[in-house]
Amino acid sequence: MSPYQEAGPRTPPAATRTARAVAGDLLDRTLDGLPDRVPTVWEVGGAGPVGVDAGDERAVQAACGVMHVHGRATGAPAPLAADYVSTVTGVLAAQGATAALLARRRGRPPLRTRTSLAQGALLTVTQYLAAATADDGTGTRVTDDGTGLATLTTADAVRVEIETLDPEAWAGFWHRLGVPPRTAGRGWQPFQTRFGTAVCPLPPELRAVVRAHPLEAVRRAGAEHGVSVAAIGEATTAPPGLAPWTLAPAPPAGRPPYSPAPADPGALPLAGLRVVESARRVQGPVAGHVLRLLGAEVVRVEPPGGDPMRGLPPVAGGCSVRFSALNHGKSVTEADLTTRPGRETVRELVSRADVFLHNWAPGKAGALRLDADALHAVNPRLVYASASGFGTALGPVPPIGTDYLAQVHGGLAAALRPVGEPPAPSLMTVTDVLGGLVLAQAVLAGLLARQETGRGCRAASSLLSAAALVPRPGRRTALSPLDRPLPTADGLLYLGAEARALPREVARTVGATGPATAGERLRARTTDAWLAELRAAGLPSVAVRTDLADLATDPAFARAVLPPDERLPYARPAAPWEFTEEIR
Repeated sequence: MSPYQEAGPRTPPAATRTARAVAGDLLDRTLDGLPDRVPTVWEVGGAGPVGVDAGDERAVQAACGVMHVHGRATGAPAPLAADYVSTVTGVLAAQGATAALLARRRGRPPLRTRTSLAQGALLTVTQYLAAATADDGTGTRVTDDGTGLATLTTADAVRVEIETLDPEAWAGFWHRLGVPPRTAGRGWQPFQTRFGTAVCPLPPELRAVVRAHPLEAVRRAGAEHGVSVAAIGEATTAPPGLAPWTLAPAPPAGRPPYSPAPADPGALPLAGLRVVESARRVQGPVAGHVLRLLGAEVVRVEPPGGDPMRGLPPVAGGCSVRFSALNHGKSVTEADLTTRPGRETVRELVSRADVFLHNWAPGKAGALRLDADALHAVNPRLVYASASGFGTALGPVPPIGTDYLAQVHGGLAAALRPVGEPPAPSLMTVTDVLGGLVLAQAVLAGLLARQETGRGCRAASSLLSAAALVPRPGRRTALSPLDRPLPTADGLLYLGAEARALPREVARTVGATGPATAGERLRARTTDAWLAELRAAGLPSVAVRTDLADLATDPAFARAVLPPDERLPYARPAAPWEFTEEIR
């Protein structure tokens, strides 16, 4: 018997087929080489616990705010043209099934696990939802003003994405291109905060100076100052042969290993397991966040004084809500890793842990003597998990390993935008979130392997390998007018999958002369009125979410979104899995 089985009909509904396929592929990889026993059952739904007609990829993008966040930079909600939410949901399904199987092998009764496209979509907007619902202490909500992508165009009409995390490198790059320091300085804040805001309103002078220089000159300026410059093409494909993660066993134990407590009946699947996380920004913290949601104890290692991201606006309750959204519930140990006592602190934490995960820059682990070999000498049963931007796929000196360059090199900058829009990375952190989820699945695979072999392992994944998971056609997707958000008298409406497949039925239902005039006809009535008409005609559709704060008060989302409270002064998605014990 296979150690996992998909619940539901043998031929899955088309709306969730991509998510199910992703989950199946990841579970096959997770369980490769392990004995076939102790089955677990998993399910993927469309709307799940959300009470709206959001049953397919694009409808959940619209209803749950993904289109809103992705479209901020260009001024209006817009669909991601590839099946990004379905991919995220597939990884969540694999995580739930793997965690349930791991709990079973630690003595728990069999568990059934369920997730949905809507829960996957909500997870992807976690930090944006927190910022939209936070109160900065003045009684007013914080908003992310402005529009604009970070993508630039050179004199020879090449679209480029640049990246640096260093303000001095930023200043040197623009100085080399002839920009005054004050002007370059005005661009630094929107450039750095675009990870949290999904917009990048750069000063127009910066865009103009790049338009005055050919690509080669821009690349030379980048090379001189350590700024990565990536040309964006029309290709939608990722580099071939990328595995989502790799696992390598640790050396045989030469000393009595740390052993976790057995799982408690009724607890979350990872209860009793301890994770030590030393990670910054989004990718690593997302991995720790989902492992905590699955029941693990997570201990963050931060520099003395705390992670600088704790001060990123908006701040509520003394901490950045964008930071807290991915890190609440984790305990914190401060340690200066550049010192021997700081490194000893990490070794002591690891000696009593099941997992150590980080997303340090290439070479840092070895320089600190905190690489897998060093920590396996302390704890041979440790799952040592590292995340990077590109792994070894782009050679020994890769570009700076951040979300937007991974989108460019992974083909998503083209695949996520439809025909008619210039290719450009989404400023929503699509590969950071997906990369964190893939890293967490690699950890689960390592824990499951350890349960069978008694040996720890090294797990490695990258933003690029995560980007490669997203299915996409060989050419960019063309969208019809009815495939986009449609204005009504009081908002925006998005047609569901059945409606988009039957444009003549939509036209008949709304009283238009044909599909070409259906969009114009929708402007005559309110969104709710049209949703009722379309539902009655068997063409369920959704309102396009244009304010994430409304998710916290919408009764349809009450089971999927937790409102602000005294402990956490912002809204956040509930855990994206449901676990129930199998009755046999």
